[in-house]
Amino acid sequence: MSMSLPPRLARLAGVIAIAAFTAATAQARGKPDPSPADLAAVVQEAYAAFKDVKDGANADYIPELAKVPSDLFGVAIVTVDGKVYAAGDVDYAFSIQSVSKPFTAALVMEELGADSIKDKIGVEPTGQPFNAVMAVEQIPARAVNPLVNAGAMAAVSLVPAKDPKEKFGKIIKWYEAMAGGVDLPVLKDIYASEAATNQHNVAIAWLLKSYDRFYDDPMTATDVYTKQCSIGVTAKQLAMMGATLANGGVNPATGKRVMKAENVPKLLAVMTMAGFYDEAGTWAWEAGLAGKTGVGGGIVAVVPGKMAIVGFSPRLNKAGNSIRAMKAIEHISAKFGLSMFEAH
Repeated sequence: MSMSLPPRLARLAGVIAIAAFTAATAQARGKPDPSPADLAAVVQEAYAAFKDVKDGANADYIPELAKVPSDLFGVAIVTVDGKVYAAGDVDYAFSIQSVSKPFTAALVMEELGADSIKDKIGVEPTGQPFNAVMAVEQIPARAVNPLVNAGAMAAVSLVPAKDPKEKFGKIIKWYEAMAGGVDLPVLKDIYASEAATNQHNVAIAWLLKSYDRFYDDPMTATDVYTKQCSIGVTAKQLAMMGATLANGGVNPATGKRVMKAENVPKLLAVMTMAGFYDEAGTWAWEAGLAGKTGVGGGIVAVVPGKMAIVGFSPRLNKAGNSIRAMKAIEHISAKFGLSMFEAH
C-alpha cells in the first residue's frame, strides 16, 4: 500500500529533490576551482596580455585625475582564504572614486537594514551615464540605485551621524575593515581638485532634496561623498575589500565578520545590474560577474565563495570604465569559467 504525503510536505520534498538534482548536475558539469598555481599564472598572463594596450584616456573632468600616470596597470586576485596573487602596479594608491559606492551602500544596509536602500533610494538600473540629471527627472523613483552619483550621494546622506566628521569617520573605518584593518588615506590633491569641480553633483543633491529623496543637508553630504571618492586604495587592498564580499561578509585576512551574510547577495545583485552604468549589459555578457567600476581606473569583480578580481588602469573608455582593467578581468573570468551564468 502506497502512502501519500500531505501537500505541504510533498511540495517540500519536491523542492529538496530539485535542489539536490540541480546541485549534483552543477557539480558534474562545473569546472574545478583554479589552483594557487593557476591563479598565480593567470594574473601574470592577464598583465602581460594587456599591458601594452594604449586605448582610452584618463578622466579629466577632475583635473588631478588627468595627472595620474596613464601607463599604470595592475591586476590582483584575493581568494576567500586570504591568498593574494598580483602583477603590475598593485601597490600604487589610486582614488577609489565610484568603486566606493557599493561599500557605502553596504554600510547603510548594516546600520538601517537592507530595505532602507530599496525603499529610500532604489535598486533599478538607469541605463544612463553615472552622473545623469535626466535620470533624476525622468524616473519617478529619482535616485533609482546607490551606484549612480545621485543614489550614492543619497546613500551618504543616510549614514547616521551627528556631524560630517562622524559620518566620514564611519565610512572610512568601514572601508578599512573591509580592506583587512589597514589604514586608508584621503588623497588630498584629488579631494581638493574634486571639491573645486563638483558643482554638478551639488546640483543633483539639491534636486533630490526637492523631491524628498535626500536625507541630510545637500552641501554636507556632497562634501562627504567627495571625500569618500578621494580615499586611496591599492589594487591589492581593493581586492581584499571585494574578497570580503566574496566570503559572505567575513574579511579573509582578519577572519572578522564585517557585513551580515544575508545582505551580501542583495548588494551583489545591485552591482550586477548597475555596477557598469550603461555598459552593464556588455559587462554581464563578457565577464558575467558582479562588479563596480570607477573613473580612478579601478574595477572590482566578485566571484561569490571564491575570490575577488581587481584591475587598475587610468585609461578609460567613453563610458568611464578602465579598458585594460575590464580586459584583464574578462580574461580571467573566461579562463576559469567564473561567470555566474555558467553551471558550477
